[in-house]
Amino acid sequence: MPLSEQEQRLLDEMERSLYQNDAEFVASVARVQQGRRSYTWLVSGVLIGLAGVAVLVLGVVFRQPLIGVLGFVVMFAGALVALGSPRRPAGRSTSRPSGKRPAKSGFMDRMNDRWERRQGGNS
Repeated sequence: MPLSEQEQRLLDEMERSLYQNDAEFVASVARVQQGRRSYTWLVSGVLIGLAGVAVLVLGVVFRQPLIGVLGFVVMFAGALVALGSPRRPAGRSTSRPSGKRPAKSGFMDRMNDRWERRQGGNS
């Protein structure tokens, strides 16, 4: 059910108030959203780390310190890949079909776009 004009105005006013009165909070939320990690890199790092553990255990079983050190290096590399992975942008796509709002729209505009997509664009 779409919002009435009064409800829409009230929500727009609340959004403007939030941006004006609590700019520090808005900036911190934007930084967190832009810093999302890529799950592909995280999973790859975990798998590399597990392979490093296996090599380390093999080094202990065969009593070969060089293999154990190699396993530790592989584990460390896996941790670096998992924790220091490149970050993806927060938005999924900045390209929009013609006739839509520009990419730099407000919170309520994005919510309205999502609602329209869910409803099949009949609004």
